[in-house]
Amino acid sequence: MIEPVVRVGVTVTFLRMDRPPEDPAPPFPIPVKVVKLTQPSVAFYRYLYATVGAAHVWWLRRVTPDDELAPLLRSPAISIMVLYSGGEPAGFYELDARPWPDVNLSYFGLMPEALGKHLGYPFLRHAVDLVWQHKARGMTVNTCTADHPRALPTYKRAGFRPVRQVREEWDVPLRLGMRIPEALRI
Repeated sequence: MIEPVVRVGVTVTFLRMDRPPEDPAPPFPIPVKVVKLTQPSVAFYRYLYATVGAAHVWWLRRVTPDDELAPLLRSPAISIMVLYSGGEPAGFYELDARPWPDVNLSYFGLMPEALGKHLGYPFLRHAVDLVWQHKARGMTVNTCTADHPRALPTYKRAGFRPVRQVREEWDVPLRLGMRIPEALRI
């Protein structure tokens, strides 16, 4: 039996940074703490991923089976950092150093209630600066037209430059219950 899906069309922009930013990272505007997850549980990761990505059609990790996701999350080459504000998660990012000496910013985002508090750019710079502290050769990230409208400009502001764009079509399973904007439906 074929699983029911909604067809989604996006333009993906691939970006790269080959040297660290010259300007210092801005401070966070409110008291926050960034915590590296040392042994992230699949359940907590899924909570972060689903909450941050709900409005942006983040679906791939939601369909990844637990027995595939768990070893990935425990890999020493994967780092997951959580931004906390007021004791609650306010966002997270995931760094993948498996393509070393390049590092990919696999996922980055804020919780819905953290949007508009000017946390995005300082948190992104936290990720960027962490990568360069480890003497990487380069850093990559991609974003798409389903992501937050400020994602691409914020990546560029941090020093990433677009290297290519690709049109992709995704079959997002209906069982995920995601709200897909009409503009993205094919």
